[in-house]
Amino acid sequence: MLTTLLRQSAAGLRILLVMTVLLGLAYPFAIYGVSRIPGLHAKAEGSLVVVDGQVVGSELIGIDPVVSGGPDPYFHTRPSASSEDVLGPGDPSVSGGSNLAGDSPDLLDAVTQRRGLIAAREGVAPADVPPDAVTAPASGVDPHISPAYAQLQVPRVARVTGLPTDQVRTLVDEHTTGRALGILGAPGVNVLELNLAVQRARAS
Repeated sequence: MLTTLLRQSAAGLRILLVMTVLLGLAYPFAIYGVSRIPGLHAKAEGSLVVVDGQVVGSELIGIDPVVSGGPDPYFHTRPSASSEDVLGPGDPSVSGGSNLAGDSPDLLDAVTQRRGLIAAREGVAPADVPPDAVTAPASGVDPHISPAYAQLQVPRVARVTGLPTDQVRTLVDEHTTGRALGILGAPGVNVLELNLAVQRARAS
């Protein structure tokens, strides 16, 4: 019996050592090596956006820009369930939705508050605020908004930045991506890239 126990323990130990080498060392190094392949490096590092040598954000993580006093010149992302108030900004280190049901009083109250705040910010009727502007995405960090929400914000951004409205609308169109493969998902506008384009146009 002792011999059997020792034999089984030795077999288990050998398996532990082999799997540790394979899954704890070989596999991570292999994945790291694949991520260094030209064309994959930037995506593996988070698709960072660099301006003048400084990282200003990621193409894949939406963070609502914060206005520190004065007029608001930015396009805004969708709200996040991780934010302390109904509009944000959310915490980019936390990913997830609110998990509230569609008939939840808390969700309905948040949507109503968001619709009123956005309507007041953009100077439109609450009924004109699109659905994605008042609902948080499942990830909480969606980098895209709908073209409708982007166009809703155009007059304010143009007014604050001093850019012609038609120019800002053109920037929105230029940064609108279509459906994946032409059929999947919905068109979207990357908020970070759009705001950077507005800043470049404003500086020129």
